[in-house]
Amino acid sequence: MSDLYSGTDLFSEFDRLQRHMASLFNTFPSSLRASRFGTFPAVNIGATDDAIEIVAFAPGVDAAGLDVSIDKGVLSISGERKPSRQDLSDDTRVYAQERFTGAFRRVVELPQTADPDKVQARYENGCLMITVGRRESSKPRAISVQ
Repeated sequence: MSDLYSGTDLFSEFDRLQRHMASLFNTFPSSLRASRFGTFPAVNIGATDDAIEIVAFAPGVDAAGLDVSIDKGVLSISGERKPSRQDLSDDTRVYAQERFTGAFRRVVELPQTADPDKVQARYENGCLMITVGRRESSKPRAISVQ
């Protein structure tokens, strides 16, 4: 055989390397829209013929402290969730704490059909609902045949 053969199965080594590389990159989002589990705030994104609808689930956040902006086709939602008023006493040992507190920022890449001049946002029952209108040129329209 060749001098390069080291006595191990070359295909097993490639398989091991591929698994190792996949485990390294599984923790990173593949795009601005993809995210890891536990990213705050969680979002649902949908579309109609007239608008892109984004719902960010942000319970416990003061609406006045939310900042929503669009720059270069990227929607940014930022703010801070303060600790709850029901703080535990000093002698309480915490076994698990799943509620996120602190500053956050979430970005969503918008489609090119989004019109940054047509944005509405409202906060209700812990949900930030953002509607981004579509450009008139991108909306479906009927064309009459002559």
